Amino acid sequence: MASYPRDLVGYGARPPNANWPRGARVAVQFVVNYEEGGENSVLHGDKGSEAFLSEMVGAQSHPARAMAMESLYEYGSRAGFWRLLRLFEEFAMPATVFGVASAMDRNPAAVDAMLEAKWEVASHGYKWIDYQNVPEEIERAHIAKAIEIHTRLTGDRPLGWYQGRTSPNTARLVAEEGGFTYDADSYADDLPYYDARHGKAQLIVPYTLDANDMKFVALNGFSTGEQFASYLIDAFEALHAEGATSPKMMSVGLHCRIVAKPGRILGLRRFLEHIASRQGVWVARRIDIARHWLVHHPYRP
Repeated sequence: MASYPRDLVGYGARPPNANWPRGARVAVQFVVNYEEGGENSVLHGDKGSEAFLSEMVGAQSHPARAMAMESLYEYGSRAGFWRLLRLFEEFAMPATVFGVASAMDRNPAAVDAMLEAKWEVASHGYKWIDYQNVPEEIERAHIAKAIEIHTRLTGDRPLGWYQGRTSPNTARLVAEEGGFTYDADSYADDLPYYDARHGKAQLIVPYTLDANDMKFVALNGFSTGEQFASYLIDAFEALHAEGATSPKMMSVGLHCRIVAKPGRILGLRRFLEHIASRQGVWVARRIDIARHWLVHHPYRP
């Protein structure tokens, strides 16, 4: 078993004390996924239309433009993004953007607004596609292209990475690139940790697929904003209770075309109101959490 490539042990029974600022019990982190304009489309040179994460659950990919699917994604960039921005500005809470580079390139006004709001803009790759079977050399080129576009649009290279629909090569390629403070392509823990399998000890700041609005458009997911709020509040309260002795991190995943619909946004608002009323909460960007971890928990082989 010594050569088994997975880590099923992690921190075990005694995770480290996160030592969050001001003695916080929970570090809460919001991700705004900006993907609209980077999804599968024959306009982008893909073999077919997008079929993932939309109101049309179970949609099929077509070898031509799918106009309804395109408009569902367009809602996110045209209306949803701005609704989310206004909500977070109202509560004066920061966020991290997982920005697909090709999507950002098609809406520079949104990028400017992210920067003005002082949101962290991390990379969500070059295209919002499934990389499971993409050849390694193409995926490597796409990582480089994502960094190039991101740097041109924001003035700085991305320090955070989240491919989302990864390949078996993604983690190694990200570590080999060498410039990312953290990689978020993991759902394996409630705390950051290091992955040293690829030569460099890469900091991993895990993400979430359960405290995530994507479940609004999944058959086993949320139907109402109230269900979303209830789930987020329960997750927060469980971590807050644990945090009395073992502080943790909570990620919340959001999409402009999903939670920012009028019938869902109030669920997110209820969660923001809830955590704003509680003590012992650090609402932070992912890069802030990563930098904190590097200082307080440096890598030790």
